[in-house]
Amino acid sequence: MHEEALQGMRHAVRDRKHVATCLGFGPRFLHSTGQAYKGGPNAGVFLQITCNDAQDVQVPGQKYTFGIVKAAQARGDFQVLADRQRRALRVHLPKDVESGLEKLQQAVMEALSEIPNRR
Repeated sequence: MHEEALQGMRHAVRDRKHVATCLGFGPRFLHSTGQAYKGGPNAGVFLQITCNDAQDVQVPGQKYTFGIVKAAQARGDFQVLADRQRRALRVHLPKDVESGLEKLQQAVMEALSEIPNRR
């Protein structure tokens, strides 16, 4: 259900702005595809969406959780984009992810309706 909402937003941006879009899930998406985004021309626009885990799990033998590791990876990925002066925005969704996605979708659709269509 969440992927469907995210794909809907991605398709709306693609269709309205006539630009290539992609959707990836972390915490490793920038690691696996980052060379295209971190290097080369500054042509991308990035939206990083994060949320807390519904259930966080302790890393065996450590004092931290997998949620902490994933949050650190997301912050690091975002920092790399910022350091390279990429246009990037991070949105952290509330505990009610479904409601947060609905609000984000409304904001995206509103923003798209206010931006002139450039072809």
